[in-house]
Amino acid sequence: MAISSCTKSTLCALHRPSSPLSLHHSKTLIKLFSSRIRSFYSAARTHANLQLSHSSPSPVTPFQPKIPKSNLRLPVPRTLATSSDLSFTDNSSPAPKTLKSRLAAGDTLYGMFLLSFSPTIAEIAGLAGYDFVVVDMEHGHGGISDALPCLHALAAAGTPAILRLPESSATWAKKALDLGPQGIMFPMIDGAESAKKAVSYCRFPPAGVRGSAHTVVRASRYGIDPGYLSNYEEDVLIMCQVESEKDVQKIEEIAAVDGVDCIQMGPLDLSASMGYLWDPGNRKVREVMRAAEKAVLGLRTKKAEGAGGYLAGFAMPHDSPDDMRARGYHMISGVVDIGLFRSAAVEDVRRFRLGLMDYSDDDNFGDGRRKQDGRGKDDDEKYWSE
Repeated sequence: MAISSCTKSTLCALHRPSSPLSLHHSKTLIKLFSSRIRSFYSAARTHANLQLSHSSPSPVTPFQPKIPKSNLRLPVPRTLATSSDLSFTDNSSPAPKTLKSRLAAGDTLYGMFLLSFSPTIAEIAGLAGYDFVVVDMEHGHGGISDALPCLHALAAAGTPAILRLPESSATWAKKALDLGPQGIMFPMIDGAESAKKAVSYCRFPPAGVRGSAHTVVRASRYGIDPGYLSNYEEDVLIMCQVESEKDVQKIEEIAAVDGVDCIQMGPLDLSASMGYLWDPGNRKVREVMRAAEKAVLGLRTKKAEGAGGYLAGFAMPHDSPDDMRARGYHMISGVVDIGLFRSAAVEDVRRFRLGLMDYSDDDNFGDGRRKQDGRGKDDDEKYWSE
């Protein structure tokens, strides 16, 4: 064991007299080190002898402390990983089913529209069990920055999000897709060419015109998902909304466009285009709707298995989700969050008003006071807590 020397004027930390490791002015510490080293090797020899006495003869190996293995596996960004590094990513848990895979399996999906842009309502909707939630940037007040917290809330609840764009453009599609929804809905698709453009907005070149920032956006888990570029086309549901009488006449050619996964019927805009803005349940509107539904469903029957768009739509007062499912709809949006709260609020107030009327019938004094017994209690002694 060599001990380095130092000058008095430049004593190192190891050799300062004030240091507990000082080797100056004393040989005691050197003896202590030597004693510790002898004890360590003595223990190592004893350990090796014990191993030899309990096993078959084998070459003696130096004693090494046992280090417990860790089962923790951290994902490695693709930009930092080699092909061998990627094997350390934990893929033991199966990937959750996507909307597209569930539709392909024959499931009928039931969801709701979110116009309030409330992350709390979004999370409640997911926890309630809806199959999907459409965050509506067309008629809702919010944009991309408002939609992101809703997507966070839905992800926490394990519920797929669909973003409806305010318009069918490459810019809006790019921003929406970078957030990582499972579906994207294009409004006011008016023909096959319009549908082809919508699909191209969702594809990276050379298949499309989508701008690329896949190494840093949420859709790719900020670049941590190594399979994003390979799987994004299979994971994202492309929905085209057909909403006018003129466009409904072309619905079969729209549904036949490669890459269009779903045709979303728009009953309110359709009825408005036919002159029945206040009467979406009009017989003529329903006849046009039925013809369009048959065209979409017929295309899936005529074409090869899995070809042609699925049929999606909104439930209406005159058209219940059960009736739509019976006619062959694959995706049904049953409620809008604002409408759901409005109905619950109106009903709550109505019940209270009716309760006041019933209460006045039991008013024994005519001024809101109830008749009491001699102990100052109501005769019926009914309490809300009972």
